[in-house]
Amino acid sequence: MSAHMSASGHQNPRPAYLRPTHLGAVWLGGAGGTAARYSLGSDVLAGSQLPLTTLMINLVGAFLLGVLLESLGHAKGVPERHRYVRLFAGTGFLGGFTTYSALATEVVQLGQAGLAAQAVAYAFGTVLLGAVASLAGIVAGVHLRRVKS
Repeated sequence: MSAHMSASGHQNPRPAYLRPTHLGAVWLGGAGGTAARYSLGSDVLAGSQLPLTTLMINLVGAFLLGVLLESLGHAKGVPERHRYVRLFAGTGFLGGFTTYSALATEVVQLGQAGLAAQAVAYAFGTVLLGAVASLAGIVAGVHLRRVKS
């Protein structure tokens, strides 16, 4: 099927990334994810020099993205519906929920505060732990799929 071909076999003149329904799914999901992140705040937890709220948000988001993509990769059903779920939940909600721009800003702030070692540990630790969280999400997705069947 062509990249511009719809599920019904009709030619769609717009590529997927320009279709209003796809953009709307990302926008709605992103608004929800951003609101969820905002509601959790970004304060540094008492007794810590690291912005642990941002770290936890990014790790939870990485885990959930692993679960989502594993689940969608093996789901049966309508591919177009899976695309909307991926766009809304993955690209939109989890893209808005996670915040690597805040991570970058906080790394710079730690460095400016004279905490260079903490800044480096926070940056590399977040990326490393994010990869581990994603893999854990994939494993959880596999487990959930096995439990359902």
